[in-house]
Amino acid sequence: MKWLKRNWWVAGLLLALAVAVLSPLASPHPDGLERVAEDQGFIDRAADPPYRVITDYLFPGIQDERLATILAGLAGTAIVFGLVYGVAWIARHRQRRNHDQPIPPSGSGLDADS
Repeated sequence: MKWLKRNWWVAGLLLALAVAVLSPLASPHPDGLERVAEDQGFIDRAADPPYRVITDYLFPGIQDERLATILAGLAGTAIVFGLVYGVAWIARHRQRRNHDQPIPPSGSGLDADS
């Protein structure tokens, strides 16, 4: 239990990866916003995004749609995890570095109380 408290992020990552693997079992219908745009007749006026990483949740170059969806989900999970882990590592590194600096003596004019 102590290990899980320290490494809770591993459980979260495993859950996200499991969802990515199971994603082809999700509904084949469009997501909520796309469905409303189709129903209301303004889907054609939608602007394209400024860039596309993985279009329509299908990994490029893979013919099998289910496998392409799984690979897109795994790639997206890995990218987001890597970014969040990197930001957390930088924040922790900066916090440790700031705590390692010596505290100025009282009365020096550099402490927070003066």
